[in-house]
Amino acid sequence: MSGDGAPSSILVLRLSALGDVIHTLPAVLGLKRALPGAEIAWVVERPYRELVRTVAGVETIPVSMKKWGRAFLASRGEMVAARAAMRGYDIAIDFQGLIKSASLAWVSRARTRVGFDRQSMREPAAGVFLNRRVAVDNGLHIVEQNLALARAVAPALAGVPEVDLRPFAADPAGKLRELHDRVVLLPGAGRPEKQWPAERFGELARRIGGDRVIVAWGPNEEPLARATGAAVAPATDLRELTYLLAHARLVVAGDTGPLHLAAALGTPVVALFGPTDPRRNGPYGQLDRVVSGPSMDAISVDAVYEKVAG
Repeated sequence: MSGDGAPSSILVLRLSALGDVIHTLPAVLGLKRALPGAEIAWVVERPYRELVRTVAGVETIPVSMKKWGRAFLASRGEMVAARAAMRGYDIAIDFQGLIKSASLAWVSRARTRVGFDRQSMREPAAGVFLNRRVAVDNGLHIVEQNLALARAVAPALAGVPEVDLRPFAADPAGKLRELHDRVVLLPGAGRPEKQWPAERFGELARRIGGDRVIVAWGPNEEPLARATGAAVAPATDLRELTYLLAHARLVVAGDTGPLHLAAALGTPVVALFGPTDPRRNGPYGQLDRVVSGPSMDAISVDAVYEKVAG
């Protein structure tokens, strides 16, 4: 701790996924601004390491939790190195609220291990690894809940820090430059119940005008993208996807990481929400751009097109 009682070093834990990492960026940038003398490191899954390092400007400690679980012996060297890198911090802040993230706070041996209280944790049992639990308003958007957790460590943190994702966007091969100013459709999602039917994306593309639409896709999603019948973008890595979304006219997607990436870039979105609550998980700053229903199947093409055309 510094002489004025402020922490001199902070370990941030938000391992994944893409949308959740994006929703944690304002809190970490706020910690940097409120505690300019503090050393901050972020424990994050390896695919998001460069995004965090570029946008948040903090040190990163990459982990591969699924790989380590499948191949414990083969991954032992990586695990030992990560554990060593986590040691020596005054405070660990678990923004994830899962056993796997909170247990890493405990592994870090930070004297103060901060996280959400039981009412706000996705896995309440994670609380056993923490020694300071913070109550937040569960009615707030998760961005604001994360900021409230950060304020428990840095009370001077005010407002919502601006996140500039554009330095991360890159298209080094130039393969996406001809796709500027398109409506980008994202039919994929992390869970099937978050997916709007591919044929409805296809009908939406036809109504918008096929030459104005491109369908983007992630790992294992190319068949789904092609099932829409609309023009399909080439494969992209995360930087290239960021470039594509940064230059889009509009993005239409369910509750998925690329939707939140587009919203954080300031690109207009139309967000399709069924099983998840848009008040908590919607596109931050564009909650008026949500079309919701009790399920994704309940969302009609007419309702989505009305929002696209509005």
